Amino acid sequence: MSLNRSEKEAVISDVTSLAAKAQTLVIAEYRGITVADMTKLRNTARSAGVSLSVLKNTLARRAVAGTAFEVVSDQMTGPLIYGFSEDAVAAAKVVAEFAKTNDKLVIRAGAYGGKALDVNGVKQLASIPSKEVLLAQLLGLMQSPISRTARVLAALAEQRGAGAAEAAPAEAVAA
Repeated sequence: MSLNRSEKEAVISDVTSLAAKAQTLVIAEYRGITVADMTKLRNTARSAGVSLSVLKNTLARRAVAGTAFEVVSDQMTGPLIYGFSEDAVAAAKVVAEFAKTNDKLVIRAGAYGGKALDVNGVKQLASIPSKEVLLAQLLGLMQSPISRTARVLAALAEQRGAGAAEAAPAEAVAA
């Protein structure tokens, strides 16, 4: 079913607004995927904050024209699913994880920070921990020296306390 002009303009404006908010775009070929698997992929993507869309390639090219995702417009051919995410790694993670279990989903390309990514680039982006994990690791690194210092000070205080306790009975025996 073809879209009329106003419907095409609405699709372009929706995708343009997605692209304006997103940091990452992942493009994957979905030829041969069952409806059940596609539904599972969409549900996973939705829970991760990723917007997955099957778009006409000409409309997608027009929507990303003038954005940071224009660098992958030459890859927009064939049956593709487009994943936009505001989180830098979410779209790549969702698509790469699904592609591991379903060989019919083939990652074609991606874009991050105005740079085009090939398949390996998308997989590398997917291997980066999420923002929450990175913040937790940073907090752990920042707490590590403080907790070590606290343990050393506690051990010193315990040692001095034990030394004072040993000295006290010796004085009592001498008296």
